[in-house]
Amino acid sequence: MPAARPYHHGNLREALIAAAIQLIETQGPLGFTMAEAARMAGVSAAAPYRHFKGRDDLLAEVARIGFVEFGDRLGAAFDEGKPRPMTAFMRVGHAYLDFAAQRQGLYMAMFESGVSISGSDPVGLAARRADKVLMDMARSLIAHFPEETRPPARMVADHIFAMSHGVVELFARGRTGGRSPIAPADMLESAVLIYLRGLSVSA
Repeated sequence: MPAARPYHHGNLREALIAAAIQLIETQGPLGFTMAEAARMAGVSAAAPYRHFKGRDDLLAEVARIGFVEFGDRLGAAFDEGKPRPMTAFMRVGHAYLDFAAQRQGLYMAMFESGVSISGSDPVGLAARRADKVLMDMARSLIAHFPEETRPPARMVADHIFAMSHGVVELFARGRTGGRSPIAPADMLESAVLIYLRGLSVSA
């Protein structure tokens, strides 16, 4: 009996990633199965395992893709802090919120799936590249502080990230103005201004 012809799908890997992104947007990062991704991609339930070990492996790849695009967007918005740090920060803030709104599946895979970003694997490397933009931005924002009272850039970057993520989770999803009449971008900008002013007073 002749051997069965292998299944051919020119873009199966990409189709599975696209399916996973859609499923994450509708069911959450942990609310879908590999079988559902396979069905959406139009392949058998066994076909995805030729490219991914399982759902966690697929989620990790979606997160990696997200961090790469995220880093690209933030880096382009920061543009080495030109023409001045606060102007660059406002651009980065808009880019952060735009990415979270426009690429919800990627954003959820990055931050809500439990995928580790602390290692030296491809996900961790992509996450650190994006984090470098936040670190560079933090350094530029506090560069005018006297060296002896300058807060750690790592702390400032993490605080700004926490504020950004909080605005996304609480105010930038769902109907505009549903929880607050203040636009998410305005809320983030004012929060960071208040935060930096507090640091200056403390210093």
